[in-house]
Amino acid sequence: MSDKLLVGVDVGTGSARAGLFTPDGTLLSRHEFPIDMQRSGANFAEHDSEQIWAATCAAVRATLASAGVEPSQVTGIAFDATCSLVFRDAAGTPVPVGRTSESRWDTIVWLDHRALAEAEECTRTGHSVLASIGGVMSPEMEIPKLMWVKRHLPESWARSAQVFDLADFLSWKATGSNARSRCTLATKWTYQAHLADGWQRDFLQEVGLSDLFERTGVPDSANDVGSDLGSLTAVAAEQLGLTTACRVGAGVVDAYAGAIATLGPMAQERNKLSRHAALIAGTSSCIMTMSEQSRAIQGIWGPHHGTLLSGFWQQEGGQSATGALLDHVIRWHGAGGEPSVDHHRDICQRVMDLRKIEGATFASRLHVLPDFHGNRSPLGDPMALGVISGLTLDSDFDSLCRLYWRTCVGIVLGVRHIIETLNNSGYAIDTLHITGGHTRNPLLMELYADATRCTVVEPSAPDATLLGMAMVAASAATVYPDLAEACIAMQQSGSALSPDAEASARFDRDYRIFLQMLHQREALDTVG
Repeated sequence: MSDKLLVGVDVGTGSARAGLFTPDGTLLSRHEFPIDMQRSGANFAEHDSEQIWAATCAAVRATLASAGVEPSQVTGIAFDATCSLVFRDAAGTPVPVGRTSESRWDTIVWLDHRALAEAEECTRTGHSVLASIGGVMSPEMEIPKLMWVKRHLPESWARSAQVFDLADFLSWKATGSNARSRCTLATKWTYQAHLADGWQRDFLQEVGLSDLFERTGVPDSANDVGSDLGSLTAVAAEQLGLTTACRVGAGVVDAYAGAIATLGPMAQERNKLSRHAALIAGTSSCIMTMSEQSRAIQGIWGPHHGTLLSGFWQQEGGQSATGALLDHVIRWHGAGGEPSVDHHRDICQRVMDLRKIEGATFASRLHVLPDFHGNRSPLGDPMALGVISGLTLDSDFDSLCRLYWRTCVGIVLGVRHIIETLNNSGYAIDTLHITGGHTRNPLLMELYADATRCTVVEPSAPDATLLGMAMVAASAATVYPDLAEACIAMQQSGSALSPDAEASARFDRDYRIFLQMLHQREALDTVG
């Protein structure tokens, strides 16, 4: 077996996963360990970063053990993670950011919306940095969260000396390096990666963060994705079950890992880039594009330079709750319960049975706007609310199945709305490369083709997100000259699903209703 094996790590909302890959991109083994999340209110969510690191180490050790390889065979490792925010003091001790004094909760989760007021304040500045985040600051980004901690937890702010995006925290734990990824800083911290001086200090001053550098320890410049951050420290090597010869690559926010695996190989076909988008779909959903051109689009995050591959611009549209919304529907409904994998499977099967019986009329008068946790794109409205039209007094299991099905439809129509916005601004997207948990939901996969009228490509790689991080690790360990070469050498094939013309015509009507419901919601909000 190769002595240049690679480990990719992906930390999501509920677990840490690790995968072991060969230099040609073959997955040898994969393991996953859960992580906790504290919820003290609808808009508050925290992680324990030490638990995340422990779960990461356990996942890596288990992955190597199941593959039966020696630690010395692993030459590179890289980490992606959600854009959660980790607070540490000068000694590296956790700083609490929850509404309790318990210090273990030192990480504000990406989906946390505590900083709604601060995000609105950032938007009102009208500063030029807003042009790279769709014109509207999201409460899911780091600047408003930092503002919130400074204002509401002054003792924690005074203690803070190192604040990391979660992917950078993992690299710090692994190497001791304070380097930060171009991806994390540009996409979540308003760092302008295309400018010589990326930090816009006048903006930080205007929003009350003139002490950002003192309290967060962020460096003046960022590291390219896939650059070598150094070798594992002796402590980290022991904890991960690797050696100090293993190199660590500058990582990415989690959705970008899937985009690296699916869009990265297309850098050699630049004339086709405008037609392709990556959809990384799990708890939330992100639609990623890569282009040689810079396009500022209202409601779409970006353009950011070099946050996937050097020399390219990247943009991101998103939905804050998709898989999480389906879980919520199951818990919320009287015939629901706990949204286990088996429960989702049973609902999907019953939906398919009911559709065979009732045909196109199945739940056709039930419509869902899926903005239960705001609208990230293309409206850029974190205060947007979900809407359900067409309810009856039915409360049995089939009623749940109808609502579940039409929630799936609403989620995918939201993706169509984002794609339409991108296509109205210079793209011509007709192909979606889908990775993440939604690939295991047959209803969503069918809908992504039929309701968007796009060809849907599902990578053959068992876990494209982990593959993307293995590509990053291969770049850092110089298995390949750079990340672009790693993407080409390690790419995997995929299967394509074309839209059904008859079904697409029916969903065209649903989409017209979807847009009308958006207008009606806006009108209701303006009633005095």
